[in-house]
Amino acid sequence: MVDVIRIENLVKNYYLGKQIIPVLKGLQLRVEANEYVALMGPSGSGKSTLMNIIGCLDTPSSGTYLLQGLEVSSMDDEALAKVRNQEIGFVFQQFNLLPKLTAQENVALPLVYAGVNRDDRTKRALEVLEKVNLGDRAHHKPNELSGGQCQRVAIARALINDPKIILADEPTGNLDTTTSHEIMSIFESIHKAGNTIVLVTHEEDIAAHAQRIVRLRDGIVESDEYRDL
Repeated sequence: MVDVIRIENLVKNYYLGKQIIPVLKGLQLRVEANEYVALMGPSGSGKSTLMNIIGCLDTPSSGTYLLQGLEVSSMDDEALAKVRNQEIGFVFQQFNLLPKLTAQENVALPLVYAGVNRDDRTKRALEVLEKVNLGDRAHHKPNELSGGQCQRVAIARALINDPKIILADEPTGNLDTTTSHEIMSIFESIHKAGNTIVLVTHEEDIAAHAQRIVRLRDGIVESDEYRDL
């Protein structure tokens, strides 16, 4: 299989005045196409920083990061933005929906930035909302939707550009148990459709949906466990 994510000797430092705060300390990680990986670890382990670097939202202090074979660790902001839009779909704990836009308009937003015309945006957004069983809520705004429905809108938005990789940061953190399992079933469908999924979670029952659990501690990989599902 081909590595879609290949990270070697990844270091990330933050600076507080003259003080260096090391967060990632020579981390190694490879993720193959169509893997489903859960990242776990205690607060301060570096998992959110790692997710931001994988998602091209942040850059490493040193080390190598290849995304789909592209060396992204040294790209400028414009190049990183292009890679983000084409290769990666994001799902966040807080949903990050625009309150004045309908579900359909929120889902279509990445296509606006990609220069897709209005009719095609509308058609594609409705198609993706149907995939997450929200076609009947297309014209509702976020305050007219439940938490689970808002997260499904966010998942649909992540899928709109047909990315190869889905990054999910605590996607069930604001949801009750029943709704969390409904959301995780959607992720399982996305994985079966051929996407690579990297999921950050602190909940063992959520991580159990993944085929591989990578545990971080003190800025390095502490364990890397493959599971039989």
